[in-house]
Amino acid sequence: MKNKPDQLKYSKYQKNRNKGFSTKRNYLIHGNYGLKSIENGFLNFKQIESARKMLIHFLGKSSKILIRVFPDKVLTKKPLEVRMGKGKGPIYDWVSVIKPGIILFEVLNFNYLIVKKAFYVASQKLSIKTEICYE
Repeated sequence: MKNKPDQLKYSKYQKNRNKGFSTKRNYLIHGNYGLKSIENGFLNFKQIESARKMLIHFLGKSSKILIRVFPDKVLTKKPLEVRMGKGKGPIYDWVSVIKPGIILFEVLNFNYLIVKKAFYVASQKLSIKTEICYE
């Protein structure tokens, strides 16, 4: 999985406010079970990747796991002890903007008890609260 997009229209974006509920990506497409967010926040590449590894660990490599989020927003940060001004700081992280209701991961055709345990362990790796949804 890539940790950032190949091309962007602008190299740095404004932070914006992350509030409200998701109107897109809030239903299952291919899988029977999904991990849904229930609060706002950011997920960076390391969190998404560690949750994916936990799902593969519990469900096996032959399982069908879909990742529905991608870190496509850039966060910048100025170094410590730097005076005000002189432009925007350098890029320090790529994140995915998460709103309540977004499906983060999907799993296809598995036993519910195994999926429940796998999603619980994967959700411990994320910085937002999640819940399991199913068809």
